[in-house]
Amino acid sequence: MKKILAFAGSTSSTSINKKLATFAAQNLENTSFDVIDLRDFRLPIYSEDEEKNGFPKDAEKFSSLLDNYDGFILSLAEHNGSYTVAFKNIFDWSSRVESTVFRDKPLLLMATSPGERGGQSVLEAGSERFSRMGAKELISFSFPSFYDNFKEGKIIEKELFKSFKEQVIKFENAVNN
Repeated sequence: MKKILAFAGSTSSTSINKKLATFAAQNLENTSFDVIDLRDFRLPIYSEDEEKNGFPKDAEKFSSLLDNYDGFILSLAEHNGSYTVAFKNIFDWSSRVESTVFRDKPLLLMATSPGERGGQSVLEAGSERFSRMGAKELISFSFPSFYDNFKEGKIIEKELFKSFKEQVIKFENAVNN
């Protein structure tokens, strides 16, 4: 059975993006999954000066973890229209360890926010960048108005859930083909 890794581009203990990534993984039908938390990886802010000291243990740990999966579910939090600092930092370190960060494997890239745009700015930035960083097939999904549309651990708006499920199925098919 194929296995994917799900995580949020956030270190918030109450991350709505982690909730969405976990929910997406739980909606896979024929694929197993693990969910990780970026808070488990402590890294200095990336710089060439830091890199001269070698790769931090947690950068190598995160990068090698990606080798063990057949695809990835990533839900990005949006801060001022872009990635969180925590995600950008682990992404920068990972790209130095292995330039094809996503290992030429499928990526379900999502974003959510409390607002109606559902993290569309960060989703656009990620889609453009990650397709050049080893995301073999990039499938994206923007989830608007998280607190209005996600209750008791599920998507309550039927059309939104239908659209979400279509993207999850498309991703799972890419992983299993």
